[in-house]
Amino acid sequence: MREYILLLPILFIFHDMEEIIGFGWFFRNNSEIFKRFPIITKAYKDYTTAGMALAVYEEFIPFFGISLLAYYFENDVLYTLWFGLLFSLAAHFIVHIGQSIYIKKYIPSLITSIICLPVTVIILIKSSQYIVFNLSTILLIVASILFMIANLKFAHWLMHKFGKRLG
Repeated sequence: MREYILLLPILFIFHDMEEIIGFGWFFRNNSEIFKRFPIITKAYKDYTTAGMALAVYEEFIPFFGISLLAYYFENDVLYTLWFGLLFSLAAHFIVHIGQSIYIKKYIPSLITSIICLPVTVIILIKSSQYIVFNLSTILLIVASILFMIANLKFAHWLMHKFGKRLG
């Protein structure tokens, strides 16, 4: 299990660098998307590259923190939480691929989502042999997924607050 643990923050960083680098360009050069999908306009109206970088940094903390703890302190609870975070990241990749298909256009995060999703699925399959799936582990996995959903919402809030301060 230990051989897979540090791949989680590496996959996250690899993927989110594409988002940070590309989102500023994307929103400056795709005004027709805002006309077609007004919900995107609302979601990203205060977007700044610096705000996006701050949100990514905030999201990175639990991925790196749990991975580091699980790496140094071999523990079934930490492994299970890590597994839930990795599952969340795989779902994140699927969402980005779906977003790109839905708007019928490249979005920054698509390329690394396509690259990272198969790798993440393989790691999930290989690491699942080290987890005993029972009610408590399933609840821990669900808890870590719900935590990451809440954390993503917090990261977006942080991105908008930071963007408004700069704007």
